[in-house]
Amino acid sequence: MASLTRGLMVAARASALPARNPRITASVSRRRNIIAGSSSITARRGYATSSGEATTVDPAFTKALDLLEAGTRALEDGDLSKAAKLYRESVEAKESSEGWHNLGNCEYHLQNKVAAVEAWGKSIELQPSADAHTNLASAYVLDNPPKPALAIKHLTSALELSPEDPEIAFNLAAVLESTGQLEPSLTLYKKAQSGGIERAAQNVRNVSAKLIGERAKAQEKDKGNQQ
Repeated sequence: MASLTRGLMVAARASALPARNPRITASVSRRRNIIAGSSSITARRGYATSSGEATTVDPAFTKALDLLEAGTRALEDGDLSKAAKLYRESVEAKESSEGWHNLGNCEYHLQNKVAAVEAWGKSIELQPSADAHTNLASAYVLDNPPKPALAIKHLTSALELSPEDPEIAFNLAAVLESTGQLEPSLTLYKKAQSGGIERAAQNVRNVSAKLIGERAKAQEKDKGNQQ
């Protein structure tokens, strides 16, 4: 199986954090590419801000909302440890998908991978999101050893939630290719290419060539068995 962690490159959109930043579901966001053999996996990571649905009826919700916003301000100031502390206090006051999502992002940056995976999982339990599933998939790809089956599971869920997202299609194609699942990989690379992912064109050519080679070998084997 091709290495899933052969290299790393970062393509930022707009973020207050350095590289390896899990996606934020609001104003601040960042994208990351992980080279996977001849493919690259784009992991989307960022931090969610509140939806603004605070209510004076529930003081716990209001407190959690204030802590969530304070965490994001700390994040924008570059204080990752303080942001993590505030996000944790937010979910302790009242659980929210955004709070757990952001806490997971911070924990991942702080090298607390187990805590990050747990937080993203809780975020998904409260409100499934393509971003959280993509973050989990990225974590499993970067695991030692990599866990491609779990990455595929979460990327499949992410694609079900955002079926028109070409980056998710590309990510899933890359992991499928690394595990030798070339036919579905090719289909998803083509989907990513049609969605505007230009680098997918090279992957389409590479996987097509692999498939042609595999079919040629299969035909040769069949001829040998018939003789």
